Parts: sequence; structure tokens; C-alpha cells
Amino acid sequence: MTSSNAMRARWAITAVFGGNGLLIASLVARTPQLKLDLDLSPAQLGLTSAAFGVAAVVAMQGAGALAARVGSGWVVRLAVLVLPVALIGIGGAPSLVSLMLLLLGFGAVHGLLDVTMNAHAVAVERVLGRPIMNGCHAAWSIGAVVGSLVGSAAAHAGTSRSLHYAVLAAALLPAALACGRLLLPGYADRRGVRARRSSPRDGWSRRIVVFGAMGATVLTVEAAVANWSGVYLHENLGAPLGAASLGYLAFTACQTAGRLVGDRLQAGRDAAKLVVAGTLVAVAGLAAVVLSPSPAVAVVGFAVVGVGLATPLPVLFGVVGHHGAAGAGAAVAVARFSTMTYTGILVAPAVIGWVAELIGLTWTLAGLIPLLALVARAAAPAIHRAPRLTATG
Repeated sequence: MTSSNAMRARWAITAVFGGNGLLIASLVARTPQLKLDLDLSPAQLGLTSAAFGVAAVVAMQGAGALAARVGSGWVVRLAVLVLPVALIGIGGAPSLVSLMLLLLGFGAVHGLLDVTMNAHAVAVERVLGRPIMNGCHAAWSIGAVVGSLVGSAAAHAGTSRSLHYAVLAAALLPAALACGRLLLPGYADRRGVRARRSSPRDGWSRRIVVFGAMGATVLTVEAAVANWSGVYLHENLGAPLGAASLGYLAFTACQTAGRLVGDRLQAGRDAAKLVVAGTLVAVAGLAAVVLSPSPAVAVVGFAVVGVGLATPLPVLFGVVGHHGAAGAGAAVAVARFSTMTYTGILVAPAVIGWVAELIGLTWTLAGLIPLLALVARAAAPAIHRAPRLTATG
């Protein structure tokens, strides 16, 4: 396999990450309009979100075996064509029942794509012999920002969800076809991998569970910032409503910027040190938030948290994938890891809300600090025992 083919695959899978972020953000951005269009109660709206999340987690269980059989690239090629079409259906769903069915399908395909696009990025890393995962996750963040902005603009202009999603699908489908042709062939997932059958024990090894717990903790903090930073700034520190969103904006901007340079930071360096440094920076930022005397200082703290959490999750995805590639397969390992991290981000907002009811939001956010410190403590021994990234092309 030539280096030029691998580089084309690198940019193609990066674009897939960006497109996935764009699709998910487009779906979320039009949630208020969805509620109005179908006259949904808060409970019904929550049910639709749960259907999407549960379907994604269930589909992740079979994603590893499917990718191991046909190659992650083929699953990605199919998923990036199905998702835009499914989004059109969601935009035109006439009832709650039809919406639920479509969201179950959309969530399942998203779960398959989430696992296999990360597994394919691992395959590209193995061919190139250098990290690309941070750039892929940066592309997802950029796509999500673009999707949110476009969704907000469409809502402001009074554009229907069905038209919005149809235009989006028309733009994404040709790009998806072009990217699909540039992905690596199916055998690339097995290059340098020990030839043996996977088993449930392989997929749920102790090390994968440790990595999954680390990833779930990182995403729990991300979910806390996404869902509660505005509430904290407004209700606890007295920020105006118009400024309450600045905490999450600062977090997202700094996290995305950090991911754009993350691959260069990781290249030739110890992955464990990058995870340790990132989580400790996030600890410092979160401490600044909970000790902040003013909204401005808290916004800076959220920005520091974004810098710190820029690289740990992409690095962990890469480490898990390369660890799995030395055993049952990268996609199987990534599927198990994704199950734990994705479940964490689904459950975290509700758990944080319940705890905040008991002890207050400030103490709840403070409680996340020792959890991040545990990630920093566990990173070095866990990652040092994992296989190193070397070129196999």
C-alpha cells in the first residue's frame, strides 16, 4: 500500500468525522422545532433522545465483529450514505411512532459508524506510523460547530426541518461517495494483527475496562460542561443569560484548537504523558471554575478545561485500537471502549442533575476533580503496557 493511498485515506476518514459531527449537530439544533412540529411533551422528547442513544449503544456491540469480518472501511462507506437519507426521513416524520422508528435506525447506524470510523482511523495510523486521531476528533468538533450554526440559521430563517435536512443530504451524499472511494481496503484492518478469532473475553479484558472507565470519566466532564456550565454561570455566579453560554463556547473553542495540534504533540512523544498532562490541566481549570469569584474567571477556567480535555479521548481511542489490533482486532476493542464512553455521556447529565439537587452544583462540579485526577493516575501504567504505534505499510 503506497503512502499516497494512505494519505488520501487519512483525509477521507477525517472528512467522515467532520460529516458525522455535522449530521449529529444538525439533528440536535432543530430539537426545539421538532418538539413544536409534532407537539411533543417533555417526556416524549426525552424518549426520542433515549431511543437514539440506546440504539447506538446496542449497535456498537456488533460493530466490532462486523468490521472484523468485512473491514471497517466497508461499514463506514455504507453508514455515511445511510445517515443523510435517514435524516431526511426524520425531518418528514409525521408522528411520534414513525419518528421513534426512524431514530432507532438512525441511532443504530450512528453507533456502527462511531466504532468503525475510529477503527479505520487506527488502521490508517498503523499504515502511516503516526497519529491522526486528534485531527479526526477535531474535524468532528468543527463539523458539530458548523452544523449548530447552520441549524440555528435555518431555524431563524423559518426553514422547515424537512427542507433543511434535504439540502444537507444533497450536499453530503456526493462527498460521502468520494470519501468512500479513498478509504483503505478491508484487509488494512488486519495488517499486522494476530490472526485469531475474537471472543467476549477478548473484547472485555481488564485493560479495556480500565480504558473505558477513563474515557467515560473524560466524557462525563465534557457532558457536565456542555449541560451545566451555562446554569452554573447564571445561577451560581450571576452571569446574564446572554453571557451564560460563553463557558461552553470557550471550552469548545479551546478543545478544538488543542485537537488541531494534538497529533503534532503526540508524534514522537509518550502517549501516557499527554493523557496525564491533559487531565491535570483540566483539573486545574475545573478547580478555577469552582473557586471562581466571578463569571469571567469561570469562563477562563472552562477554557482551560477545554485545553486539557483536547487530547485525552483521541489518544485513548488510538491506544485502545492499537491494543486491540494486537489481539482480537481494533474494531472489537474500540466497540467495547465506545460502549463505556458513550454510556457515560448519556447517563452523566442526569446523574449530575440528581447530585446537584442534593449537594449543589458547585460541589457536584468539584466532585469531578478527583475523578479526573484518578484518570491521570491510571493513565501511565495502563498505556505503558499497550502496544506502541509503528508503521505497517
